[in-house]
Amino acid sequence: MVQIFVRDNNVDQALKALKKKMQREGSFREMKRHVHYEKPSEKRARQKAEAVRRARKLARKRAQREGLLPMPKKPGR
Repeated sequence: MVQIFVRDNNVDQALKALKKKMQREGSFREMKRHVHYEKPSEKRARQKAEAVRRARKLARKRAQREGLLPMPKKPGR
């Protein structure tokens, strides 16, 4: 269960934190998926695409650690 505290009656900041937490957990994606029925073939295709995406991300991170690819640039603050 997600829990956010409102400090100093600042609801906008609390809402922003809630959205960020839900985004990180994948709740928004889950809600969108449950809006309509997903055929089993579509579900398999989506799961396969997600697995490919995860594998590519893992391979890219591994290559960066081994020095085969340049490290990503950190955003300046």
